[in-house]
Amino acid sequence: MKTTSGTASSDAAEFIEASRVFLTKDFLPKLTECLERMPEEDVWWRPNEQSNSVGNLVLHLCGNIRQWIVATIGGVPIQRNRALEFSTREPLPKAELIARIRAAASEVDEILERLPPNRLLVRYTVQGYTPSGLQAIYHVVEHFSYHLGQILYIYKLRTGLDLGFYRALSR
Repeated sequence: MKTTSGTASSDAAEFIEASRVFLTKDFLPKLTECLERMPEEDVWWRPNEQSNSVGNLVLHLCGNIRQWIVATIGGVPIQRNRALEFSTREPLPKAELIARIRAAASEVDEILERLPPNRLLVRYTVQGYTPSGLQAIYHVVEHFSYHLGQILYIYKLRTGLDLGFYRALSR
């Protein structure tokens, strides 16, 4: 696990920095390494029609983090088709998925880097909810982690391999 610098001047600044670290220094590298190592055909594999493929989950993460942070907190207009994130069946190359998630995470990081701590308590409207900035960021970090876990499980299920992210912790 990556940690913050320990130099934050307030609880709010620490929260923003920790959110950036989790998304860009911890979760994103794990996701991209998994995609890079996964066989192309496994990226779009699904056990049944009620389950998501890794490709669909990556498209969904791109849409979610861009809607909740880039559009809602950052005020940058975006176009999102949430249903299409899950219904896409024509495989996109994993290199394109990696580029998309990196670009979306970079957009989020730029907004969080510039976010004044006093905006954490501002209320926003997103997907019929009215979360504070803090709640929106917390949702995005938790949501990314949740789907990363699903992606890692699919990787292990399909390849029989462990990426070894937590080996150092078991020593």
